[in-house]
Amino acid sequence: MQLDVPVIGILRGVESSFFREIMHASFANGLRAIEVTMNTEEAEQIVSQNRDSVPEGSFLGMGTIRNLEEAGRAADAGAMFFVTPNLDREVIEYAKSKNIPTITGALTPTEVYTAWSAGADMVKVFPCRALGGPAYIKDLLGPFEKIPLVAVGGVNSSNLKEYFEAGVKGVGVSSSLFGRKALKDKNLEELAGNVKNFIDRCLDCTDKV
Repeated sequence: MQLDVPVIGILRGVESSFFREIMHASFANGLRAIEVTMNTEEAEQIVSQNRDSVPEGSFLGMGTIRNLEEAGRAADAGAMFFVTPNLDREVIEYAKSKNIPTITGALTPTEVYTAWSAGADMVKVFPCRALGGPAYIKDLLGPFEKIPLVAVGGVNSSNLKEYFEAGVKGVGVSSSLFGRKALKDKNLEELAGNVKNFIDRCLDCTDKV
């Protein structure tokens, strides 16, 4: 899983009837990866029904995968990648057996290294904001400079540059990407503009890092 745009759009609680429009509008405006959380109503249906219409070079995955049972359900739905909030070796091993990339949740230095050693493709530092945001990322990359970290929790357009300057390889974002109001009002035009603005800012940040 190679992302030329290092942003994962997180959708939790999205209505299945509105998802396809969100997906296509987001991909059309530069986003390359969308994560539907497992605790979203009809999450598996959302992924299975839209998997075949994902454009080449884009990815539709599932997040909030907390255990092996949920990993199996996500794989059956056709998830193209897994994102977890926690470190579960069985989930990593299962994903590798299915050739599904994993972005594994971790917080402490021990968890970060354990996730990477267990075979995670990337390590999701979550909740990143709770331990200092960009400063914490920079501290982690002191000893773990080769581990690709994804910051999740508190990332927005205002601090985006700081995160990439600190060394993250990606960020996971939700309302700061799509727009809380646009999602609530089902305003597709506003949502598309929000996505484009965020992605443009991200690419500007990464070009200068």
